[in-house]
Amino acid sequence: MKRCYGAGCARRCEFVLKQIRRLRFADLNSLLRAHDNLLFLRAFPQSAMVAKQADAILAQFQPEVERFLADPAAVADLDDESVSGIAGTTITNNWTYELARWLVSKYGLEITAEWNVDDYYRQMATVLPNCLPLLADDSFVEADTPYLRWLVAAAGSASKDLAWVIDSFAALRTTPLQRTSLYDSLGIKLHWRLDKSPASRTLARRLVSKTFVHRTPLLQRKQVSLHEEMNSAPLNIRKLGRSEAPTVIDMARAALAVRYRELQGSTCADADHAFQADVGRGVQLFIWGLDKEWRLPLRAYYAGFTLKNGVPVNYFEAIGLFEWMEVGFNTFYAFREGETAWIYSKALHLLSQLAGVTCFSVYPYQIGHDNEEAIKSGAFWFYRKLGFRPGRPDLLALTLREERRMARDPKHRTSPKTLRKLAEGHMFFESGQGPTGRWDTFSTRNVGLAAQREMAARFRGDAAKLRRRATSLLCEHIGVNAESWNASEQKTLSDFALVMSQTPGVATWTSREKRALVSIIRAKASRDETRYLRLLQQHDKLRDAFLLAGSDPIPAAAS
Repeated sequence: MKRCYGAGCARRCEFVLKQIRRLRFADLNSLLRAHDNLLFLRAFPQSAMVAKQADAILAQFQPEVERFLADPAAVADLDDESVSGIAGTTITNNWTYELARWLVSKYGLEITAEWNVDDYYRQMATVLPNCLPLLADDSFVEADTPYLRWLVAAAGSASKDLAWVIDSFAALRTTPLQRTSLYDSLGIKLHWRLDKSPASRTLARRLVSKTFVHRTPLLQRKQVSLHEEMNSAPLNIRKLGRSEAPTVIDMARAALAVRYRELQGSTCADADHAFQADVGRGVQLFIWGLDKEWRLPLRAYYAGFTLKNGVPVNYFEAIGLFEWMEVGFNTFYAFREGETAWIYSKALHLLSQLAGVTCFSVYPYQIGHDNEEAIKSGAFWFYRKLGFRPGRPDLLALTLREERRMARDPKHRTSPKTLRKLAEGHMFFESGQGPTGRWDTFSTRNVGLAAQREMAARFRGDAAKLRRRATSLLCEHIGVNAESWNASEQKTLSDFALVMSQTPGVATWTSREKRALVSIIRAKASRDETRYLRLLQQHDKLRDAFLLAGSDPIPAAAS
């Protein structure tokens, strides 16, 4: 029934669901298949009754899951990230401090800590004295320090030790990065009992006013045109209110966490700049930026989350400079047969409309580099048939040869070896009127590595000296006294100086170009990075400087 859409399918599906509403599963594999097929039908129902029936069956899944938990092999199977997060199971992972803090505050009664003293006693000896008075008198000189006794004594009881550590780390006078590094060094495993939690994959829902039902077959990739999408009417985007945005972001955090994933953009989200676009067919796209304390030095960052009829089906992240943006798009396993290409086109439309970007890039991992799952699924051809092209001439030539073979022989399938070769480089989709290909070999990694080489060659590896010299020189060239700037602006100025130190001729820019650069730097440190991206797109000289610093030589196409 999952693949039956059209005349008579709704009634047939309703009949089947009625028959299995009290079904007991003979084996775990049957349970897992049924669970995800029911989730799919809940998100892509043939009728409102199908959605209601799927919900009713899923609400009864926990007892069925618990029948298998006595078997260690079944527990391991339920813990695989492709199926994890079902009601009745437990999620166990080492999370970053920021996410651990959120989990404890949100689901404290369901979260317990596992302390691995044997493997992490050295880290505990040096980190925990920051929170535990007089511990150093024990941990610095004794080989058998009872760390758990110290923690229980400080927290008041064993049940409060994790919350006490989280609160104590929050009180440390240090930077967020240092705090999370200290916490991570302790190797604390968190166990999250999902039971009947609304955070579980089984029960995660957001209320919608009306269920979209599919009376005709689902949209296929061949029915999607990115060029037509980019030229279509603007999406209706609205800013989420202060009470609504945290609820959506919390839902995204939980949806990722129960699948053993953590995204910088959801863990460290900026709830003050979150937006929603209802794009049709029951799909809601949500997007937000990074909290100021966690922003990237150069690129702007957006995180995205997709609901289909109120069910989480997808997340994405987008990281960009000027008009160029790398997009990672990840549809959850249960929904990969569900109009993925169409939803992807809407996500790109949203990013283009919001941030003004016209050049989209797909990172090699997405298409199969060190990612066998993407090789097996033929991810390269998903993007290619949507209009993406390889940025490397040799990989484009290989693509064209494969396409000619397919034209001659419709049964031809690209070998895994060839797909791995094709996945060695980025793919690009460009819209608009600008020149094509100029971002094909650019990488901010190249910019960063060049700064390291300069630091080694001219400053004997001293990062502070490199920053001071580069910042002083940039301020001199553009006529800026940044003493009155706030700390975030000064940090961004220093980061930009590392790029501009690799660029000759900044001193010869016009006064207007220099003022525009100052506005860009201050916009990067302001409340919302969208204005930063828009200003970058207007500065041709600065774009040339970044491209010069970050582009590799273009390799020749294979003959």
